[in-house]
Amino acid sequence: MALFMLVTLTYVCYAYATTLPGPALRHAFRDRGSEVPSLGVSRVVQESWSMYSPYFPAGSYLPPPAGCQIDQVHILQRHGARFPTSGAGKRIKTAVSKLQSASNLTDPLLFFLKNFTYTLGHDDLVPFGAAQSFQSAEVAFERYSSLLTDGVEPFVRASSSQRVVDSATNWTAGFAAASNNRFKPVLSVILSEAGNDTLDDAMCPSAGSSDAQTDEWLAVFAPPMTARLNAGAPGANLTDTDTYNLLSLCAFETIAAESRSPWCAVYEALGGAPAFTYSGDLDKFYGTGYGQPLGRVQGVGYINELLARLTDTAVRDGTQTNRTLDADPATFPLGRALYADFSHDNELVAIFAALGLFRQKEPLDPARADPARTWRTVRLVPFSGRMVVERLACEGGGGSVRVFVNDALMPLEFCGARGNGVCALDAFVRSQAYARNDGEGDFEKCFE
Repeated sequence: MALFMLVTLTYVCYAYATTLPGPALRHAFRDRGSEVPSLGVSRVVQESWSMYSPYFPAGSYLPPPAGCQIDQVHILQRHGARFPTSGAGKRIKTAVSKLQSASNLTDPLLFFLKNFTYTLGHDDLVPFGAAQSFQSAEVAFERYSSLLTDGVEPFVRASSSQRVVDSATNWTAGFAAASNNRFKPVLSVILSEAGNDTLDDAMCPSAGSSDAQTDEWLAVFAPPMTARLNAGAPGANLTDTDTYNLLSLCAFETIAAESRSPWCAVYEALGGAPAFTYSGDLDKFYGTGYGQPLGRVQGVGYINELLARLTDTAVRDGTQTNRTLDADPATFPLGRALYADFSHDNELVAIFAALGLFRQKEPLDPARADPARTWRTVRLVPFSGRMVVERLACEGGGGSVRVFVNDALMPLEFCGARGNGVCALDAFVRSQAYARNDGEGDFEKCFE
């Protein structure tokens, strides 16, 4: 019965998703397959939106080194661009209402508010976000379709949030379209966020948040901005938190409308870019990244699933995995050439930290942004951001591994890669001792 319900849900979502992509939704991108959005806002500004930035390649994809061939691929992808969450949307509407209730708008920067209406939805994908997943599948097909044979499709899973499910089914539709329907992958498994789920970060109730660090940074950058807004809207009585929420409208409205929002003039005039960028860096670093003591343990379950697939062996994990699904070849098959999993930004960050990617020499300072930092959220988890793990068969025997995050080749120094980002598969497996040991006691701390 449970399996029947799973198949039915997959069918309904797939039918819905296939109506989303198409020429009308591709116009936001400059070229088919390029994934470079043109939204009427400069790339510099778009990349300053941190976790609300659209996907940009962070590097140039490189073919395997001489003597190596790809024989298996694992894609872990964040959902596409969305509306604000319901909570963020309420806070944004409150801040806008305060400005519009001012007795008189005296700053020309705010005059547009006389005719402004907040119309954004909440939580769901915007059309641009649907197109992102469709287009990312076109890129995946171009790179990896040679691994597939008729009758053996990519295996696709998603966490159960609707925007994640829709991203997965838009990806399957994009892959089918790119193949001229030779391949018709479907979303085979939806992991409930109410249960064990390696594609969501909801299984560590004792984990802290990044509020203390982001609030400290807010107190550094926001007061002059808030003062200017209040001066231009007497009686609005905006708080610094209101200012942050108003800054986010540059991203959310531009992505939803696929054209420059009037809030971007406010964003730029207030100098919002560097402040907003670093707020996102702090949020992810101290949320589920290296700065959160129980952050990276939330990525352990996925890594153990990845190791199982890479080595064609049963999953060994005592953390977030759904043991029933992972023990069933129908819901966790081994030996496939291409896997695609769809998730959230916070979970991807936890996985990156558990793997050992994007290490910082020092923790991020909540009072001062280090321009030399390696931890930049826009390079980790923009909308539709993804990690790709390639298993290679190289001359001389033995498997190898390399990892890309948003097309940037990861150095994998922790498993002995030398320049070309390639390390032996067995060395990669050994390097993941933290995951293989179920978080070395951290998972138990999630429930203390």
